[in-house]
Amino acid sequence: MSKVLPLAIAVAMAVTPAFAQQSGGGLVTVNISNVANDIARDLDVNVSNIPVTVQVPVSVAANVCNVSIDVLSGPGIGNVNPSCDATSTNAALNSIVQGLLNNQ
Repeated sequence: MSKVLPLAIAVAMAVTPAFAQQSGGGLVTVNISNVANDIARDLDVNVSNIPVTVQVPVSVAANVCNVSIDVLSGPGIGNVNPSCDATSTNAALNSIVQGLLNNQ
């Protein structure tokens, strides 16, 4: 029993970073200029108030950019945050943009 517990802890520590990465723990810079009109309409604001880029969780970016989470999970080129261009919007992205607008 005393040998099993340290082994279980070691396995849990080894698996946790991989799981966290796959579940979208990082941020991605998303260019939302292609969907700015849709977001402005959904939020009932002027499109000129919509930022060009926002930082969102990997899972949101993968969804609105139509890209695999795996592609966005690692560091980008030159060790910078990964980025993508939105091809659609959703409630999560709209909520993030609304939060940014509320903080201006």
